[in-house]
Amino acid sequence: MSKQSEDRERDLSALSHHLQALSEREKWELARKLHDELGGLLTAAKMDLSWLQSRLEGAPIQERLAQLGSVLDEAMDLKRRVVEELRPSLLDHFGLPTALRAYVESTCGKEGLSTQVDLVHGCESMSKETSIALFRIVQEGLANIIRHAHARTVKLDMHGDEGSCVISLTDDGRGFDADSAEFRWSHGLMGMRQRAEGLGGHLEVKSRVGVGTTLSVAVPLSRQ
Repeated sequence: MSKQSEDRERDLSALSHHLQALSEREKWELARKLHDELGGLLTAAKMDLSWLQSRLEGAPIQERLAQLGSVLDEAMDLKRRVVEELRPSLLDHFGLPTALRAYVESTCGKEGLSTQVDLVHGCESMSKETSIALFRIVQEGLANIIRHAHARTVKLDMHGDEGSCVISLTDDGRGFDADSAEFRWSHGLMGMRQRAEGLGGHLEVKSRVGVGTTLSVAVPLSRQ
């Protein structure tokens, strides 16, 4: 590869990392506004509804107010789910291991997949930028498993120390040809790889038809 090509690839990688970081900041800001502002409005509406229910009489009116209460409950639940998708609260409050365990077990449970989660202590010095990038990589990897793998079991491993962190996501699905051009140039894989490389790490995918797939990502923590 020529120096010009290397410089271009490095510039594109830096641009991709910048855009991903910008996207995460925008998601965080939108999640905050939804939680604080929309959440406050919905809570106020519930309080006003409760006030009306205690003062208005008549079965038809009470029935309509109860229906309105159900709609507000659905709106509050939708707001909560959207906020969680934009910025997982467990990630900010309890760290990456807890957020990953909850997300993988919950998502696999909804899809009828068995899970094995092994999160060894380590990676304590991880920055917020690194934790959200690794969370998104696992999120994308698990989405691919659900869409394409036809797996029965998903295994998540995380281990590391003060200097590095390694996460592996393995399934027992149908696998694929990891050397195919279609796979190597897929947008999902390129996005995950750019996230890892933007942190100074690397991502590797091993798969064989009929055997399953393992996605591994390793990032250094000393630079955080």
